[in-house]
Amino acid sequence: MFDNFLIRSDSLRNETRDGQIVGFSLAVRHANYRGVFLSLHNGYFLEVDGVNYPTSIQAFEINGREPRSFEETKQAVWEHWDYDDEGILHVAAPGGLIPGDHTVRLQQSVLAAYGYLPTDEEFVKNPPIPGTGAGSEKTPQIVSYQLTLNDDEDDR
Repeated sequence: MFDNFLIRSDSLRNETRDGQIVGFSLAVRHANYRGVFLSLHNGYFLEVDGVNYPTSIQAFEINGREPRSFEETKQAVWEHWDYDDEGILHVAAPGGLIPGDHTVRLQQSVLAAYGYLPTDEEFVKNPPIPGTGAGSEKTPQIVSYQLTLNDDEDDR
């Protein structure tokens, strides 16, 4: 439903540490108007220009806290991600992305936010892999975006 608004269009940028580009990031929003408890957020299917970036190299920053892996956010059972709050998805990718236009394909994976589904217990034990459609809640399809990465030193 809110697929067109999951990524802020001007947010794609490389991240540097100690003068080296260590990856890239983009600003994301939650697709469910109710928001979600952070422990239910399972990560993203993320593909940029045909390259897949699995959840194992993703970190998520929200609520003024340092970026955390999705393994760490599983423990954030009382922390809420409100609908209108932006999170930052960090991706460890040495060298980052080249400046210019990029095709970004994304699917947010969130376990059931309310009610009980027969899959809930299995999803807790073995969370679905983002991009398979399982656990996608309000984002049932992988959505494509055209984003521009600017090589602006002031953005780093």
